[in-house]
Amino acid sequence: MPQPKGKTGNPQGRPKGSPNKITQDIRNWLSKLIDDNREQMQNDLAALSPKERLQVLEKFMQYTVPKLQSVEATTKIDFDQLSDSQIDNIINKITQGL
Repeated sequence: MPQPKGKTGNPQGRPKGSPNKITQDIRNWLSKLIDDNREQMQNDLAALSPKERLQVLEKFMQYTVPKLQSVEATTKIDFDQLSDSQIDNIINKITQGL
């Protein structure tokens, strides 16, 4: 009989979201490989045409820069009803997070 949803046969097992040993070993190996070959990689990138270089850098970026996700505003603000100081306050709060 299968386990009920949300229940496990090993409650002391690996925590959810933590990488398994093989995944962690591969990540460590790849990090070391890249670290040990940085100079060669830079030379190889420099040898590419500008278009090819941008394509490679774009592919690398997906592993380092988080992708933007669309966000839907749940509250609508009627800016016509706000004073200039209230609008300035909103702008200041938004820009503080940048």
